[in-house]
Amino acid sequence: MDESSPKGELTLRTLAMPADVNVNGDIFGGWVLAQMDIASGIVAGQRAQGRVATVAVDAMKFIRPVKVGDVLCIYARLMRVGRTSMAIGLEAWALRDRVGKREKVTEAVFTYVAIDEAGNKREVPPESELPGGA
Repeated sequence: MDESSPKGELTLRTLAMPADVNVNGDIFGGWVLAQMDIASGIVAGQRAQGRVATVAVDAMKFIRPVKVGDVLCIYARLMRVGRTSMAIGLEAWALRDRVGKREKVTEAVFTYVAIDEAGNKREVPPESELPGGA
């Protein structure tokens, strides 16, 4: 497994700020999870062509702490598309002190379901129906 380069497309980049630290001075894991949820929601919403809801966070692994001043870069990739659901693989990488060494800090798989305006499950459109689809 190549740990020197991210898997997926850069979907979100944000700066870790002092307001987001835990009692140990590292960035709170819940903040990292929230950023990953935003990034995966972008990918799921684009693929579903509409509203989606997070239904599961699987195998979230915190590898290294995120520090104040790090740029958190979230890479996302579509792993599976079912009838109503999608699995999005995510990797979070930190650029240390905004410009320094790049390190993988977190990885996870988020599962989303496509929903209609009433919040009911709906089918994910086939790839052939997507803009620019085959």
